[in-house]
Amino acid sequence: MPRFLPQSAICAALVSLLALSACNREHPADDAMAPAVQTPPATAPAPASPAPAPAPVGQARFDGYGDMRFGMTAAEATRAWGGALNGQSGPGETCYYLNPVSNPSPAHFAFMVEADKFVRYDVGNDEEVAPGGGRRGMTVDDIRKLYAGRIEEKPHEYVDGGKYLRIKSDDDSGVLVFETDAAGKVSEWHVGQPPQVDYVEGCS
Repeated sequence: MPRFLPQSAICAALVSLLALSACNREHPADDAMAPAVQTPPATAPAPASPAPAPAPVGQARFDGYGDMRFGMTAAEATRAWGGALNGQSGPGETCYYLNPVSNPSPAHFAFMVEADKFVRYDVGNDEEVAPGGGRRGMTVDDIRKLYAGRIEEKPHEYVDGGKYLRIKSDDDSGVLVFETDAAGKVSEWHVGQPPQVDYVEGCS
């Protein structure tokens, strides 16, 4: 006749089995409750800083202005300029100025023509930069530093205390002359070929 275990013994055995099973099984619920590890998104390397834009190159040259070259005829220089120019020679005149129509006056900016050749240009504004970096408003000392060892200084013909600061190009293609006022500041400048570059009264 089979013997039966008491119900209390059966219950104790079941409790032991459940406890052992609970210790050995994985805990998916606990895993779901764990905080998720945040993986940072892939980031592209920071772009390199753009290279600085090159300094603008001025149109003023020792051998001319922009596409205009000393020695061109008036017609050739006008075509090279590419715009309208005021001015023409009068009866019996061999020297005269052409100036862009957008300029307030020839004293502001103009091109000298003599014997039908483009030979010089004159600048009386603050915008244009001379070959080598000089410009209107600079002091005599500023010009001396920019063109060290290259300047021939002469007293101004009409301004007490003023000067002419004459600088020849390295290749003898032209000459730059700064005129300074009594306070020692550049009032105007011009570039051209001898002898016209040394005219002190425009065409004379």
